[in-house]
Amino acid sequence: MMVIGFTLGLLRATRVAPKRGINPERVYDLALIVLLSGIIGARVVYILLNLQTESFRDFFAVWNGGLSFHGGVVFAVLAAYVYTRRMQLPYWKCADLLAPSVAIGYAFTRIGCFLNGCCYGAPTNLPWGVRFLEQGTLTQPSHPTQIYAFLANIAIFLLLRRLEKLRRAPGFIFTSYLGLYSIYRFLNEFLRKGYSAQVSLFGLTQAQVVSIAIITVCAVVIFAKYRRPVKLQNL
Repeated sequence: MMVIGFTLGLLRATRVAPKRGINPERVYDLALIVLLSGIIGARVVYILLNLQTESFRDFFAVWNGGLSFHGGVVFAVLAAYVYTRRMQLPYWKCADLLAPSVAIGYAFTRIGCFLNGCCYGAPTNLPWGVRFLEQGTLTQPSHPTQIYAFLANIAIFLLLRRLEKLRRAPGFIFTSYLGLYSIYRFLNEFLRKGYSAQVSLFGLTQAQVVSIAIITVCAVVIFAKYRRPVKLQNL
């Protein structure tokens, strides 16, 4: 499902790239760098946050789960920055171009989580509750938070497409994506807390704590830098 999401996101990015003045051939290279660095970063951060149960000796055993999206974002952003600088590409325009594609890729990856039976939510009496296999035992009917994540990120993708029509300085779409993703993640974690996500600080999960920080930063940046339209030649 990750490969399907990556492919769909890549097709979208290469189709839109010429309209943004970006060579589609560079997008293929950049997308591959973002994918690989993102997976590495996601694995590194997950292990660091769970040293009691995880080990770097099992670093490549990604089929057992254990990926931190926030860690993936950090590594992917840094790798993309290095590549765009080396290739003399406009970094923020490239980030804006790829942000909706990341939403697509993430959405389909969460379907993979659903099929794998991980990242589920709290028990529910709702008719769409699903029983997942956990260590050889079926759970109670539980919230399929993976499907909620899929739907939320498709909605984020559609919203980003609308935001692309606004005349804002480069970096606006990427910043908006980070903020919207963090809002979704913060809310979705309430259903996962204590089940497939452990409590960290102040009764919140690790993802919720990070999401609060990102939402705050994105809100400040958007308010300070992207409130007003810019001239077309500055886009």
